[in-house]
Amino acid sequence: MKHQPTRTLGSRTVGPDHPVYVTGEIGINHNGDLDKALALVDAAADAGCDAVKFQKRTPEICTPRDQWDIERDTPWGRMTYIDYRHRVEFGETEYRAIDEHCRARGIAWFASPWDTEAVAFLEKFDLPAHKIASASLTDDELLRAVRATGRTAILSTGMSTPRQIRHAVEVLGSENILLCHATSTYPAKAEELNLRVIESLRRDYPNIPIGYSGHETGLQTTLAAVALGAVFVERHITLDRAMWGSDQAASVEPQGLTRLVRDIRTIEAALGDGVKRVYDSELAPMKKLRRVLAPA
Repeated sequence: MKHQPTRTLGSRTVGPDHPVYVTGEIGINHNGDLDKALALVDAAADAGCDAVKFQKRTPEICTPRDQWDIERDTPWGRMTYIDYRHRVEFGETEYRAIDEHCRARGIAWFASPWDTEAVAFLEKFDLPAHKIASASLTDDELLRAVRATGRTAILSTGMSTPRQIRHAVEVLGSENILLCHATSTYPAKAEELNLRVIESLRRDYPNIPIGYSGHETGLQTTLAAVALGAVFVERHITLDRAMWGSDQAASVEPQGLTRLVRDIRTIEAALGDGVKRVYDSELAPMKKLRRVLAPA
């Protein structure tokens, strides 16, 4: 039997022949409001997601120095960009509350660290994985810090060339990572999703599970990714797509998230195991409709 690559995310095994691991990407769609973050956790848990994901940055490290003092309009008034970055960033108090709430709701959480200090911060919690954003794929220092934790690394491959992906895999080590096909446009056009890359990644990395991180509008293309073999699915989620924030328009609202998880589970059941057989339910139609009998 052909080897099927799997990875462990908390108590779950992820890979072919296992249920798709569905993650609701909260990111910073909470806009720095803990109550909104907890409401998004509830929406994901109610929909049947396996996990939610956040983003963790150290603003002074992740924000270019020449951008710090540029003023911008925000829901909290006009402020400098560095102040805005702090405004939407959660600290340990908020993440302790998130951790407790996720445990109560029976849903896992993890985050995308954008710098090595963020990795150290997240290591205060018992997380199933670290997610490496497409924008961080070329950050070898960050990749090495994530690898050193020993946790499963989920690597998104948007805005990256095959050579860059190969190098990142070499830095992370292939034995404990999961690759996600992605197109890093918000929202992404259907004609730029190129879902067949999922098959290409499966061919190029036969010992690594392949998933999908979607930034498109609508649900059907994410379902197509599952049909093409994605074993991990991530979609941005929001309470309201009209909310302020750059990721809201490419996010799924609670009702749509419920439909997405439901339809993923239906596709899993429908894909089957690939072995052709005659089902008991077919015997009556066979008897009624088949005129010429032949050896089985």
